[in-house]
Amino acid sequence: MAHEVPPLPYDYNALEPTIDDETMHLHHDKHHQAYVDNLNAALAGTDWADKPIEEVLQNLDSLPEDKRTPVRNNGGGHYNHSLFWQLMGPDGGGDPPDGPLKDAIDQAFGDVNALKQQVNDAGVKRFGSGWTWVVRGSDGALSVESTPNQDTPLMENKHAILGIDVWEHAYYLTYRNRRPDYLTAWWNVVNWAIVQERFGV
Repeated sequence: MAHEVPPLPYDYNALEPTIDDETMHLHHDKHHQAYVDNLNAALAGTDWADKPIEEVLQNLDSLPEDKRTPVRNNGGGHYNHSLFWQLMGPDGGGDPPDGPLKDAIDQAFGDVNALKQQVNDAGVKRFGSGWTWVVRGSDGALSVESTPNQDTPLMENKHAILGIDVWEHAYYLTYRNRRPDYLTAWWNVVNWAIVQERFGV
């Protein structure tokens, strides 16, 4: 079955004023759809066409050589954005609830404000386009990483519990070139319930 863009779990204007309605329409309906269309075209006729996107991205070296780059770029874009929509919500923001996730944050970073600062700093310093992530190690320890373009920690068999898109199309209509302002504001819509769920996987 061909890959599809998942519907947003909230209305397009539900994240305002942090992320505006027009950006959500363009980002979800145009950019994400383009990744999915290109991914399906790249995988058509291969043994990987009906595989879950996670399995495809973890086995890029097994794909035909001429498919690897388009699948890396567009498959990564599909996976990253499918996760990104879930990591935000209209009732988001604040601090993570007490429990294992908050304990892991405190242990790795000192407190949630230090976590936010490291994530934002990695996003600001990402040259060009990419993502900033919080990754959970096999031992449960958390760390911050940044990837270029549509690469994802999953490609290195790492488990991301949170990721923020720092491509300009994610924020430019509201924030123009002020990426630091976008990253600071993004925490007003973070869905800690999903982050906590992913931490516990």
